[in-house]
Amino acid sequence: MKRLERIICEAMKGRPLGARVEVPEVARPLWRVFSTLSRTRTYSSLGPNALQFGEVEAYCRMMRLPLHPEHIEILMAMDRVWLDLAYTQQRQAADGVKTLPQRSDQPLTATLADLILG
Repeated sequence: MKRLERIICEAMKGRPLGARVEVPEVARPLWRVFSTLSRTRTYSSLGPNALQFGEVEAYCRMMRLPLHPEHIEILMAMDRVWLDLAYTQQRQAADGVKTLPQRSDQPLTATLADLILG
Protein backbone atom coordinates (compact mmCIF):
# COMPACT_ATOMS: atom_id res chain seq x y z
CA MET A 1 0.00 0.00 0.00
CA LYS A 2 2.91 2.36 0.63
CA ARG A 3 3.80 2.05 -3.05
CA LEU A 4 0.28 3.08 -4.07
CA GLU A 5 0.41 6.01 -1.65
CA ARG A 6 3.73 7.15 -3.11
CA ILE A 7 2.44 6.85 -6.70
CA ILE A 8 -0.70 8.88 -6.01
CA CYS A 9 1.07 11.58 -3.98
CA GLU A 10 3.83 11.95 -6.57
CA ALA A 11 1.18 12.40 -9.27
CA MET A 12 -0.34 15.26 -7.23
CA LYS A 13 2.90 17.07 -6.36
CA GLY A 14 4.15 19.90 -8.51
CA ARG A 15 0.81 20.57 -10.16
CA PRO A 16 -1.31 23.62 -9.43
CA LEU A 17 -4.62 22.96 -7.72
CA GLY A 18 -7.34 22.22 -10.22
CA ALA A 19 -4.90 20.97 -12.85
CA ARG A 20 -5.54 17.60 -14.44
CA VAL A 21 -3.66 14.82 -12.69
CA GLU A 22 -2.89 11.57 -14.49
CA VAL A 23 -3.90 8.94 -11.97
CA PRO A 24 -2.98 5.29 -12.56
CA GLU A 25 -5.92 2.96 -13.16
CA VAL A 26 -5.39 1.14 -9.85
CA ALA A 27 -5.71 4.42 -7.93
CA ARG A 28 -8.86 5.78 -9.57
CA PRO A 29 -11.35 4.53 -6.96
CA LEU A 30 -9.36 6.25 -4.18
CA TRP A 31 -8.96 9.35 -6.34
CA ARG A 32 -12.75 9.56 -6.80
CA VAL A 33 -13.30 9.22 -3.05
CA PHE A 34 -10.70 11.93 -2.35
CA SER A 35 -12.20 14.26 -4.95
CA THR A 36 -15.67 13.84 -3.49
CA LEU A 37 -14.50 14.37 0.08
CA SER A 38 -12.36 17.34 -0.93
CA ARG A 39 -15.42 19.11 -2.36
CA THR A 40 -17.00 18.95 1.11
CA ARG A 41 -13.91 20.47 2.74
CA THR A 42 -14.43 23.30 5.22
CA TYR A 43 -12.45 26.53 5.16
CA SER A 44 -11.40 28.94 7.87
CA SER A 45 -10.01 32.43 7.74
CA LEU A 46 -6.55 30.90 7.29
CA GLY A 47 -7.52 28.67 4.38
CA PRO A 48 -8.69 25.09 3.82
CA ASN A 49 -9.02 22.66 6.70
CA ALA A 50 -7.83 19.06 6.63
CA LEU A 51 -10.27 16.25 5.97
CA GLN A 52 -11.61 14.76 9.18
CA PHE A 53 -11.78 11.05 9.94
CA GLY A 54 -15.44 11.48 10.87
CA GLU A 55 -16.22 12.82 7.40
CA VAL A 56 -14.46 9.89 5.77
CA GLU A 57 -16.27 7.43 8.02
CA ALA A 58 -19.66 9.03 7.31
CA TYR A 59 -19.01 9.02 3.56
CA CYS A 60 -18.04 5.34 3.62
CA ARG A 61 -21.14 4.48 5.62
CA MET A 62 -23.50 6.47 3.38
CA MET A 63 -22.03 5.07 0.18
CA ARG A 64 -21.64 1.57 1.63
CA LEU A 65 -18.02 1.69 0.60
CA PRO A 66 -15.76 -0.66 2.58
CA LEU A 67 -12.37 1.06 2.92
CA HIS A 68 -9.54 -0.61 4.79
CA PRO A 69 -7.36 1.35 7.23
CA GLU A 70 -4.59 1.38 4.61
CA HIS A 71 -6.94 3.17 2.20
CA ILE A 72 -7.77 5.77 4.86
CA GLU A 73 -4.03 6.35 5.39
CA ILE A 74 -3.62 6.93 1.64
CA LEU A 75 -6.55 9.39 1.63
CA MET A 76 -4.98 11.32 4.51
CA ALA A 77 -1.59 11.37 2.74
CA MET A 78 -3.31 12.72 -0.37
CA ASP A 79 -4.95 15.36 1.80
CA ARG A 80 -1.59 16.41 3.26
CA VAL A 81 -0.18 16.87 -0.25
CA TRP A 82 -3.29 18.81 -1.32
CA LEU A 83 -3.05 21.09 1.75
CA ASP A 84 0.65 21.71 1.14
CA LEU A 85 -0.14 22.73 -2.44
CA ALA A 86 -3.04 24.94 -1.30
CA TYR A 87 -1.00 26.74 1.35
CA THR A 88 1.97 27.13 -1.01
CA GLN A 89 -0.22 28.77 -3.63
CA GLN A 90 -1.90 30.90 -0.97
CA ARG A 91 1.46 32.12 0.36
CA GLN A 92 2.72 33.25 -3.02
CA ALA A 93 2.06 36.97 -3.22
CA ALA A 94 2.82 39.52 -5.88
CA ASP A 95 6.38 40.80 -6.07
CA GLY A 96 7.17 43.29 -3.35
CA VAL A 97 4.19 42.39 -1.17
CA LYS A 98 4.99 41.10 2.29
CA THR A 99 2.89 38.26 3.69
CA LEU A 100 2.62 36.81 7.15
CA PRO A 101 3.08 33.09 7.78
CA GLN A 102 -0.20 31.16 7.98
CA ARG A 103 1.01 28.61 10.52
CA SER A 104 2.50 29.38 13.89
CA ASP A 105 5.74 27.78 15.02
CA GLN A 106 4.50 28.09 18.61
CA PRO A 107 3.03 24.81 19.93
CA LEU A 108 -0.49 25.00 21.33
CA THR A 109 -0.48 24.91 25.13
CA ALA A 110 -3.32 25.00 27.63
CA THR A 111 -2.50 28.61 28.47
CA LEU A 112 -2.46 29.65 24.82
CA ALA A 113 -5.78 27.85 24.22
CA ASP A 114 -7.30 29.73 27.17
CA LEU A 115 -6.10 33.03 25.71
CA ILE A 116 -7.52 32.24 22.27
CA LEU A 117 -10.83 30.68 23.34
CA GLY A 118 -11.43 32.76 26.41
